Amino acid sequence: MTSIVPLRVRTITEFHRITGLSGPLHPLISLIDYAEIRLPEERNGVSAVFDFYSISVKRGLNFKMIYGQQPYDFDEGIMYFLAPGQVLRVEAETDSSSKPTGWLLLIHPDFLRRTALSKNIRQYGYFGYSANEALFLSEREEKRVGDIIDHIGQECLAYTDRFSQPIIIAHLEALLGNADRFYHRQFITRNVTSHRILNKVENLLEDYFLGEKHLKQGIPSVIYVAGKLNISPNYLSGLLKTLTGLNTQQHIHEKLVEVAKQKLSATDLTVSEIAYSFGFEHLPSFSKMFKQKTGQSPVAFRQSFHN
Repeated sequence: MTSIVPLRVRTITEFHRITGLSGPLHPLISLIDYAEIRLPEERNGVSAVFDFYSISVKRGLNFKMIYGQQPYDFDEGIMYFLAPGQVLRVEAETDSSSKPTGWLLLIHPDFLRRTALSKNIRQYGYFGYSANEALFLSEREEKRVGDIIDHIGQECLAYTDRFSQPIIIAHLEALLGNADRFYHRQFITRNVTSHRILNKVENLLEDYFLGEKHLKQGIPSVIYVAGKLNISPNYLSGLLKTLTGLNTQQHIHEKLVEVAKQKLSATDLTVSEIAYSFGFEHLPSFSKMFKQKTGQSPVAFRQSFHN
């Protein structure tokens, strides 16, 4: 069975044409009202890859958006982020009578060139989150985001001079910074779900190391842990960092050191054998990590049990 190649949308102008919109006021940035989008019937069910960033808040869409392999329900005010190169699938629901509201901001990477945001935008991990990890905005948060978007829209509509780009960039930085803040709030306020995920991480690592999977597979990767929990790696690390101060990689290392301590104190395995069992090819790498976590070398830790 052959797979269908996703539709590649390289420019914002092309996106406007495909969705039945008139041409954008600026070829590298566009703010779109969702109520104006018309999805052609022949495009229904087609996956697409955009060569630009997409930021949006949606309510009551009359089509499903499938991102990260999961259908995404936009009945509530939800904000989500898409980076260039990610795949999005749209499926129309022709029997729906709902009227969509919300906005879609498209930013081509060329608009960011020669600005600090061109590099700094990569620090916002939520561009790599899946649909089910979108940002659920409170009424107050949605108003704040909406105010920023209004400023961007006014700037795009009214000005095309040398001041417009830096002003829009400043608003974009404020938008992304606020989204980062709101995600940290979401990690905390959705307390039961967040702590359930934390418990799952702890149990997964416990089973992995105690079941001695590491003897065959080495240290579990962040991608492995996130995949087992059906969560994107960026979202998992952000959530754990907020709850515990440690990201996923650090949690893995903490559990590894805990198991290493047990082996050093209760077995006759050499330090080299223990290091090798965790997938370390070089003993100094294992010893360095162990000392960073415990303040002692593996040898010194073992000797402390014989004094």
